[in-house]
Amino acid sequence: MACWLNNFAFYFKVWPALAGVMVLTISLYSLAEAAPIAVQFREGVTHGFLLVRSLAGETVGQGEVTQVAKEGDLVESRLVFNFKDGSLHDEKVAFSQQQVFTLISYRLVQHGPSFPEQIDVAFDRGSGEYTVRSKAGETGKEEVVAGVFDLPKDVYNGMIITVLLNLPQGASETVNVLAFTPSPEIIKLELSPGPEDTVYVGDLSRKALQYEFKPDIGMIQEFLGKAFGKLPAQFHYHCWILADKVPSFLQFQGPLQLMGPILRIALVSPSLTSTPEDKTMSLK
Repeated sequence: MACWLNNFAFYFKVWPALAGVMVLTISLYSLAEAAPIAVQFREGVTHGFLLVRSLAGETVGQGEVTQVAKEGDLVESRLVFNFKDGSLHDEKVAFSQQQVFTLISYRLVQHGPSFPEQIDVAFDRGSGEYTVRSKAGETGKEEVVAGVFDLPKDVYNGMIITVLLNLPQGASETVNVLAFTPSPEIIKLELSPGPEDTVYVGDLSRKALQYEFKPDIGMIQEFLGKAFGKLPAQFHYHCWILADKVPSFLQFQGPLQLMGPILRIALVSPSLTSTPEDKTMSLK
């Protein structure tokens, strides 16, 4: 299973007057002690398609994910969403899977009207270097922040669904992600199982387990939310996983960027139209 929808953009635009508050509260509330996640299911070659809908059910975009296993235990994954309004979400992740999952490099580009912040974020474990390019809206002034950061071994940007699929069924876990304020800070992300739902595959019914992803941003949410109204009232994401010995991603619901719209993203199968030469095959 590929790193599908692992791309929750932990990017927090902070005005200069608030930067000190942001850094202070993160340091107090985000000292996570998560451990690297053990590999239960090794990742391999994948090519899949996704559909992006609004909460009203309108199709607003389409997605495509590709993943290849490289030499050694390195895996490279890319997830691209193209929106009807011309917006683009392009995420690239490289990770190793030698006993435990380890993030090697990451890049996320989001631009267009679907994203309040136009961002280009990249970091690399080997060099420790990171670069953040951002601007408010499509016409704002670009800001660039770059530097070096010692990336912990249990940081999983771009790998959240992969991590989830490798947990014992129904287990909860806390992992770390690297957030940008726009300087880099470590944030805890709690993965909490919820109620079971029913999912249908043709005429067959299967069980799906709903997970909630809750970033622990502590006093940041309380302070900014109350004082400036900059954070959603309920800052979390939902994901449905097939409850099986071999789990599988089913659906994600949440924003792709902090202040962006809530979306529903699910797998979709290509439709093959029959031809005059072969009317025996038609997948709809």
